[in-house]
Amino acid sequence: MPSTQDFLQFDQIRDGILILKNKGLRSVLMISSLNFVLKSPEEQEAILYQFQNFLNSLDFSCQILVSSRRLNITGYLDRLEKIEQKEESELLRIQIAEYRKFIEEIIGGGSVMQKAFYIIVPFSIMEAQSISQQLRPTKVSEITEEMFQRAKVQLMQRVEFVALGLRSCSLEAVPLNTLEVSELLWGIYHPSEAERGYYPEFPEELME
Repeated sequence: MPSTQDFLQFDQIRDGILILKNKGLRSVLMISSLNFVLKSPEEQEAILYQFQNFLNSLDFSCQILVSSRRLNITGYLDRLEKIEQKEESELLRIQIAEYRKFIEEIIGGGSVMQKAFYIIVPFSIMEAQSISQQLRPTKVSEITEEMFQRAKVQLMQRVEFVALGLRSCSLEAVPLNTLEVSELLWGIYHPSEAERGYYPEFPEELME
């Protein structure tokens, strides 16, 4: 019977980099957001112009990932319940209870969503080989340490290029580390648990 790993398209996560089964590498950047509607027409036009220039400057493909899930405020609701129990004023207790019920109904209806934005930057071991040897890419059966480090340098150059381009659009981009990538992937494959704020205990080496 096939295991879960058999259905995943990556072999491992190393130094915050996804190593795919086809020997491709992926770096995931978390992108800040901005309220475009509140910008003046001139600012909106400038942002669009800069973003267009950024896209036109890319000579490699990127993926844009938008993660949308119900906002998890379980801890906030638990804290409200404790405050309600300790409150001596009956009137305040009733108000806190009604407020907590109101928040629970909003969350239960799925009307409060939390969005996160990511850009996935690619590179492949075969690209690194062709760059270093000035040859056509050849099939790679196993990634050596030298291959990985050479490809990592090239990938990080792309990551920096993307971050600089987005900064011109008033957006900040931060590469995820190994633990953060692991949590992101786990949340994608376990959306209901992630919405409740539950994450398993990851190995200690991911914290480094």
